[in-house]
Amino acid sequence: MSASVEGHGLHSGAPGAVRFERHDGPTVLRARGIDTRVVDLRVVDTTRSTTVADPSGVVRIGTVEHVLAALGGLGIHAGVAVVVEGTEPPLADGGARRYVDLVRALGVPPSKAPLRVVRAGVIEHGGSRYELACGDGHGVTLEVAIDFDDSRIAREARWTGDPDDFCERIAVARTFGFEREVGDLLERGLASHVTPESVVVIGDGRVLWSGAPFTADEPVRHKLLDLVGDLYLYGGPPRGILRVIRPGHAATHAVMARALAAGLVVRD
Repeated sequence: MSASVEGHGLHSGAPGAVRFERHDGPTVLRARGIDTRVVDLRVVDTTRSTTVADPSGVVRIGTVEHVLAALGGLGIHAGVAVVVEGTEPPLADGGARRYVDLVRALGVPPSKAPLRVVRAGVIEHGGSRYELACGDGHGVTLEVAIDFDDSRIAREARWTGDPDDFCERIAVARTFGFEREVGDLLERGLASHVTPESVVVIGDGRVLWSGAPFTADEPVRHKLLDLVGDLYLYGGPPRGILRVIRPGHAATHAVMARALAAGLVVRD
């Protein structure tokens, strides 16, 4: 049994498709006929999104965070192959809800996250701060705080690992950007196939959206969504507590490398 979604990538505008299939063993990404365990993928670019490659460098896939967030939000770390056609997954709904629905249709049960916080610590990277604590060693707690100096945008979001809550509240948070950035993106040929329903554009005096109403906490919920997807590459989100102030793709991957090296987190 499999499920798929087709469309255009957010940054490249290129057509692509993602199909989820049942698979024995840990989650793998399958592209160009090559299966790579997700935890073995290398992060090779963090410009506006996360781009990964297989260890040989033959496979290179951009903007993987929304697809992986669906798996991380559902707590599925085994039993699924993510089959990618093209070089970037479709933007789909701008979040991860369509991917969540497709993964759920497979009926794969959740499994324990292999990543675990074993020692409290704080790691800073640029303007970002990542605070780790052990918690009870079983559950997942993620807290995200942002500060865009804009009263229309809420500062904090929290998720405690519940798949239904992720599906209904986090996965639906759309990609967002600022109106001042749109011209530059279009000049560079980025975001050329974005549909109005899949993004929120925040301007100086207005917020542009279509479809579901915009709410003040949608940007920070999307930041949490991206964090879940990035952490999935390491076997997360980790069991324990992680509070992140001003998260970003580059910061998350740099911090996770340091946290693993320092023994703050381990893979069971």
